[in-house]
Amino acid sequence: MEWYVVHTLTGKENKVKTAIEKGVEAHELEHLLGRILIPTETEIRSTGGKRREVKRKLYPGYVLVEMELSNAMRHLIQETQGVTHFLTTRLGDGPAAAGGEGPRDEPVPLSQAEVAAMLHRVGEEGQKPKAVWATGEAVRISEGPFAEFSGKITEVNIERETVKVLISIFGRETPVEVDFTQIEKI
Repeated sequence: MEWYVVHTLTGKENKVKTAIEKGVEAHELEHLLGRILIPTETEIRSTGGKRREVKRKLYPGYVLVEMELSNAMRHLIQETQGVTHFLTTRLGDGPAAAGGEGPRDEPVPLSQAEVAAMLHRVGEEGQKPKAVWATGEAVRISEGPFAEFSGKITEVNIERETVKVLISIFGRETPVEVDFTQIEKI
């Protein structure tokens, strides 16, 4: 089995995944289907001073399908509502190529290196929360002793869920450490 990339309407990835699974079951093609992934990662966001973890799609509009490519599977996936097309390559460039039929679109499987990198990112890394804050970003401190001060992030500590912000106090640049929930983007 190989991994293929299926392009979907944005926001319909979960419905497409469910529809493919049901279609495979209805046509008794389970032996041709491996896994279906919608790669996501967890981000830590804070709104209104409250911390929350949000699942964010790494590749919006794409679903990764592990399968044996057969005419039945290809047709089933292409006819699934919400699917626009497979990621493909063109074979041949004219009527002389491919037996006089003209160019054909063939689904292209992901390479082993691409699959390994994607599974690694989705596996252990996708489970670790990532901060939406980045070094150099301008923020305003919304609560605590430094409320209403603005500055730039100089350091992000994901494990402790804190950032160091460089603010100006009495004309001097001073680094202060605050929680993710105590800052907001400007």
